[in-house]
Amino acid sequence: VQLQASGGGLVQAGDSLRLSCAASGVSFSRNDMGWFRQAPGKEREFVATLRRSGAATYYADSVKGRFTISRDNAENTMYLQMNVLEPEDTALYYCAARSSRKILTGITSASTYDYWGQGTLVTVSS
Repeated sequence: VQLQASGGGLVQAGDSLRLSCAASGVSFSRNDMGWFRQAPGKEREFVATLRRSGAATYYADSVKGRFTISRDNAENTMYLQMNVLEPEDTALYYCAARSSRKILTGITSASTYDYWGQGTLVTVSS
């Protein structure tokens, strides 16, 4: 299994970015796919996740209304569209996957994810 995150960069507050996560060896139909982030000196935190069926999405309160998670099944790629970026969004962003057979209540917990990408850095200047 490989997850390759990309699309990070340096932007100004209010700008947009789209992160991509190219997946190989993992089936979107059998896995929940998520984005997490880790700011310097802080713990890794949940950002957004997409249930395997694609019918349900979950977002952290801090990004709700600004970020959108999506996927392209044909390309086996997941995306995170980030709009109205804030300096507080500065972090290393990771994509992750976990078996959808796991209980739903753990879907926002990083500890329940089995596979991780290497991270892509997003820096938002004020």
